[in-house]
Amino acid sequence: MAHYDFIIIGTGAGGGTLAHHLAASGKKILLLERGSWLKREAENWDAKSVFVDNRYISKDTWYDQKGKPFQPQVHYFVGGATKLYGASLFRLRKEDFGELKHHDGISPAWPITYEEMEPYYTQAEKMYGVHGERNIDPTEPKASAPYPFPPVSHEPRIQKIFDDLKKAGFHPFAAPCGIMLNEKEMAQSRCVRCKTCDGFPCLVQAKSDAEMAGVRPALEKENVTLLTDAHVTKLNTSSDGKTVTEVVVQLEGKTETFSADRVVVSCGAANSAKLLLASANEKHPNGLANGSDQVGRNYMFHNSQAVLALSLEPNPTKFQKTLSLNDFYFGMEGFDFPMGNIQMIGKSQGIMFKGEKPIETMLAPKRLLDDIANHAVDFWLSTEDLPDPNNRVTLDKEGNICLSYTPNNQLAKQKLFEKLKSMLSHLGMHPDHLIPRNAYLKTDIPLAGVAHQAGTCRFGKDPKTSVLDTNCKAHELDNLYVVDTSFYPSIGAVNPSLTAMANAIRVGDHLLE
Repeated sequence: MAHYDFIIIGTGAGGGTLAHHLAASGKKILLLERGSWLKREAENWDAKSVFVDNRYISKDTWYDQKGKPFQPQVHYFVGGATKLYGASLFRLRKEDFGELKHHDGISPAWPITYEEMEPYYTQAEKMYGVHGERNIDPTEPKASAPYPFPPVSHEPRIQKIFDDLKKAGFHPFAAPCGIMLNEKEMAQSRCVRCKTCDGFPCLVQAKSDAEMAGVRPALEKENVTLLTDAHVTKLNTSSDGKTVTEVVVQLEGKTETFSADRVVVSCGAANSAKLLLASANEKHPNGLANGSDQVGRNYMFHNSQAVLALSLEPNPTKFQKTLSLNDFYFGMEGFDFPMGNIQMIGKSQGIMFKGEKPIETMLAPKRLLDDIANHAVDFWLSTEDLPDPNNRVTLDKEGNICLSYTPNNQLAKQKLFEKLKSMLSHLGMHPDHLIPRNAYLKTDIPLAGVAHQAGTCRFGKDPKTSVLDTNCKAHELDNLYVVDTSFYPSIGAVNPSLTAMANAIRVGDHLLE
């Protein structure tokens, strides 16, 4: 059985970033990735292949709380979920690290402060080459350095929306974005500002994802080894239950075992919980690190809405994700509770509607769908999903994921939608032409939209109420860490990727010590 200093299970925003941070130490590191390299092919940029045929979505079957099966929108590749993310790299607000009162309950405080996380946010922004501009968003927390790259420019239609919002007294700002773009010298730029970024793989490998920014640079070091198509099924422990002694892997149809001084689980919130639960033994009868009965609980994935606004004039924008608005992040006049974030999403294409609304668009001619898309301006609204111990991941008798979830904080979500609708008169669009879009592609089950999943192995100072300590080490095991979005005690209302990356660097510093 081969032995390593570190085994990292998963290569996404957590695992891929951590591997990069540890690589220069010279320590012997094994990366285990359940998927393979995402194939570069013409279908990367084909909307029908991506949104209708679900070419890059896993074949997993999960089950809801009623036992109904569904196909989760998860991606198993080197780079994890970041291979198809929109590269929106926001910091949580400073207030998100403290206790916040919402309409439906409390968003709990984190066991660390924003100030403790801040230097790692700065390092993560540098590592992932984030474009942005400081001191425009009034909710933005203090930063110790400017963004590494200037903001991505707005195309004419989005610039008009930006200007109209400012004239109306709002505070739009350039959305922080991780792409390899050089607008001053486009001949030298890897990114070409295409319309196939958000939700697509990047054919020209210009997205700052965990493969390109994390795994590939790490593999340049001789001490780092990557095994793909390596599905970790169980973690075995010592007889006293205090140390993980074996990582059990299905590799090329065979069962292999590996060991390490430190084992890091970074499988994504649902699958990390699954691995810990599936590793139950005599010393850990309810699953590894689960003496608190918190593993799998407090699953969160944002109250998100993708909405399509029809404009009277065409919207020829290609790269649309350049604008964001946080004026209502903490509420508004008449509603003194947090509402959330508004940002642009990838530009609609007519064929996408066939995947998002297959029944409604079954008889619609392609020309009509294309015309709608040509006049659409697309927004993403994100409201905080509050942690609820009954929203949880469990396993059935066959070891399949069962995801029980009841929505909360829905009034705040509706208020944010209504506020956007009321603003459209300032944007050259009719408020009655705001159409909710199914953000979860082909399936009608909202649970399937798991891109922002978090919270199943929350960190904290009290072993009775948390799974991990403040360094993301399991309270009950000496060498087991969880470094992905599982550690979140709350999720805020912005995309979680950058916080996962920053935390991976923070935990990496602890491991190096």
